[in-house]
Formats: sequence, structure tokens, C-alpha cells
Amino acid sequence: MPNKYRDAFMASPGPNTWRQAGLLWLKGLCMGVADIIPGVSGGTMAFITGIYGDLLEAITSFGGRFFGRLLRLDLVGALREVHLRFLLPLMLGVGVALVSMARLMHYLLEYHPVPVWALFFGLIAASIVVIGRRAERRGADWWLSLALGAAAGFVVVGLIPVTTPDELWFIFLAAMVAICAMILPGISGAFILLLLGKYVYVTSALRDPFDPRNMLIIVVFACGAALGLAGFSRVLKWLLARWHDLTVAALTGFMIGAMRKIWPWKEVVESRVVSGKVYVVQEQNVWPPDFGGEFWLAVAMALVGLIAVLILERVSSRRAALHPER
Repeated sequence: MPNKYRDAFMASPGPNTWRQAGLLWLKGLCMGVADIIPGVSGGTMAFITGIYGDLLEAITSFGGRFFGRLLRLDLVGALREVHLRFLLPLMLGVGVALVSMARLMHYLLEYHPVPVWALFFGLIAASIVVIGRRAERRGADWWLSLALGAAAGFVVVGLIPVTTPDELWFIFLAAMVAICAMILPGISGAFILLLLGKYVYVTSALRDPFDPRNMLIIVVFACGAALGLAGFSRVLKWLLARWHDLTVAALTGFMIGAMRKIWPWKEVVESRVVSGKVYVVQEQNVWPPDFGGEFWLAVAMALVGLIAVLILERVSSRRAALHPER
């Protein structure tokens, strides 16, 4: 890489050492694993690991100034505008998780669902406490925002997946909506695609990406995702800057309401066969059928998730105190 490009790359925010880059990669790995699970959000992992604000800054760095410099063929200036040094290790971690962990997570959810959901239940429960504590003021309006967020989360995750058109315009729209879950704590893009009836359709296209029709679907989906991410990240960044405590309250409440989706013990109410595979359309939470070995394993996994989040939060807080300029 020529010196001018290297200097522009290093001028953007991001890790300064290989150790910091590795830690950021691990956080991206956590985000990717979370996004695989319908009901768990990569945005939640970003909040837990203390990079939520940096992630919003990085996404919104692809703005007017960046594209203006690109149009003027000022590649060095464009490179200086965007936070690639932050995004590259993070997105590499997300990508590795999506490619390498998808089969494992699907296997675990199919054959050992209770311990897996219990682990994520503990993760989200602890993250609710961690995120809620970041508000500086808790008045009546804060509690109202929390309640509204909880109600919204409860309703959204209880919706039944619907049948929707397969036209490209709807694929574009579904991508715009689903990608917002990447940076919205409490709900995953996979679950949004399930609600919109496009989870199977999109994942089927990804299995054979070089088929011309599937390639078109993937390109349209990617364009919709890029537009949705660029727009929604700016809205969230503006809300956090203008009404930080109320926004945090709403996000915390949304996570509380979405907890019903990750309750470990479930009973299938309705399922549907698509392309020879059975997909759950509707399920309801139930109490543990017994208090045997699986129950205590679930409790142990929930505690592991809870403790892991508290440790991550403590480490992130300590790093922030030692390096307040970062």
C-alpha cells in the first residue's frame, strides 16, 4: 500500500495494535453469532462489548463527504473520511461467525435448544441491566420510554410470520427493515426476515449464489440493506445525541419486551413445511416440564451468560477509564 493511502487509512479511528484489532475481531465474532439466531441481536452484543457508539460513528462515516470525494476521484481523501480501520476487523469477525458458526448454531438449536436459549437469556438479562445503567437521569419520562419500548418489543416478537410477495421491490424493502436489527438491540435481522416471510427465500438464494436469479436477489438485498443501515444508523445516532437517556430507556425496554422470544422452554403451536423442511410459525412459552438435569444445565448456562456480560462490561469500563480519549 503506498504511503499516502496507508497514512489516510491510519488517520481514521480504529485499533492501534494487533492485540486491539484481535479484540475487536472477537467482538465482531460475538455479533455474528448473535445475528445467526432469530431473536438475538448483533446490536445487543455491540452494546454489551462497549462499541455501540463507535459502530454508529463508523457506519455514518459513509456519508456525503465520503461520496463527494469519491466522485472527485479523491481516493486518499475518501479513505481518510471512513472508519475502515475500525470496520475491517469487526466485519471480518462477523463474517467468520456467519460462515463458520451457522451450521453449529443451527445444530445446537435443533438438538439442544434449551441450554442454548438459556445461555442467550442470561446474556440478554445481564445486558439489560448494563445498558439501563448508562442513563444519567431516570425521571417519569425515562420510565415511560422504558415501558413503551418494552411494549413494542413484546408485540413485535409475538407477531406471526406472514406470506409476502417475492418481487424484487419487496426483497429490497425487507432488507432495509431487517438490517436495522443489526444495530437495534433486542431483535435480530433473521427474526425480522421470518416475520416478513423472506427468511427461507433469502437463505435459499445464498446457498446457490452464482445462479443468475439468485445473484440478482442477493444484489437487490445488499442494496436495500446498505440503504437501510445508512439511514437508520443516522437516526439512532441523532436520537442518542439529542435524547440520550430516553433513547437508552427505549432500547432497554425493547430488549425487556423481546425477552419472551428467547425464553428457553417453548411449545410449538403451529409449524409449516417449506421445501421439505419444517419451520415453526407460532410457539408459546411454557414452564419447565421438570427440574431434572436439563433444567439445571439451563440454569448453569444462563449464569454463564450473565457472568460473561458482567465481565465484559467491567473490562470495557476499565479500558474506558484508562483510555478516556478513545
